[in-house]
Amino acid sequence: MSTSSVVDADIGLELIPTQASAYASQVDNLYFVLLALSGLLILVLVGLIVGFGFRYSSKRSGERGKAVPEKLGQRIEIGFALILAVSFLGLFVWAGWLYLNLYGETESDFTINVIGKQWMWKAQHPDGTREINTLHIPVDQTVKLRLTSQDVIHSFSLPALRLKRDAVPGMYTEAHFRATEPGEYRLFCAEYCGTEHARMRGKLVVLSQADYQGWLGRQGKGPSPEVAGQDLFRSYGCSGCHQGDASVRAPTLDGVFGRTRPLASGEMIEADEAYLRNSILQPQKHVVAGYEPVMPSYKGQISEDEIFQIIAYIKSLPAGAWKQSTGAGQ
Repeated sequence: MSTSSVVDADIGLELIPTQASAYASQVDNLYFVLLALSGLLILVLVGLIVGFGFRYSSKRSGERGKAVPEKLGQRIEIGFALILAVSFLGLFVWAGWLYLNLYGETESDFTINVIGKQWMWKAQHPDGTREINTLHIPVDQTVKLRLTSQDVIHSFSLPALRLKRDAVPGMYTEAHFRATEPGEYRLFCAEYCGTEHARMRGKLVVLSQADYQGWLGRQGKGPSPEVAGQDLFRSYGCSGCHQGDASVRAPTLDGVFGRTRPLASGEMIEADEAYLRNSILQPQKHVVAGYEPVMPSYKGQISEDEIFQIIAYIKSLPAGAWKQSTGAGQ
């Protein structure tokens, strides 16, 4: 498994970073239009201020001309305000569409788990391969990032892809992208996170799909998150309550992911990744209807890496998995 140290891509100062994704050009187009409209607005306003200041200076003598009729002045003001409102509302809609296109729900080819920690980025690929401060991905495939933080708020930033997403303690955030140009690109933390913030950087390595598979093969295949999660599920004693003939009556987890669960409070909640994480660290927050709030919290005992793996294992459980694999009752 790869555990490379802090690495910088060999790139000099870039005023405008390389465009390494189709999304990057769309963001740049929005940026340049916004820059042009802002510059035009500044020129108009500064031009009017300078022009009026010169024309109506107290030092100038002579005829100043007739005043603009009040109604005409009102129409000019209203027209100018409407043009600005429509222009910037259009920019807002455009930017909102781009944001939803990047951070909304979409189909992805695979998911990489990313954890921010003072002061490094830890990534795990679907086959179990791990990296630190370096992220290898294949070109022309949609990659989904699932991000969280182990300590403070970090921000995962890939300027060449025009992607920036916060990694927040206690929750999962997601982003997806499709790199279109092979090469090495900078990876930053774009949120001040402590004294070593400036050193929390690395690189994104975009490979051809064949080279990516070759790179994975050279890392030495480790246990997949599902397999590692199963071992952790047992070692932390979760299977003693949630699977098999348990002495403590607890809800089964077979096929639970994605289902709606009734809570003791009378509410209904979807068993998504956030729910599973809260059930591990804050088990009293969402108590399933019909069960006692007896599960202890694992907060401070289990790392974010391990939580990712346990959740991956729970997600892999089909309905009745324990019965099918062992013949045990629930």
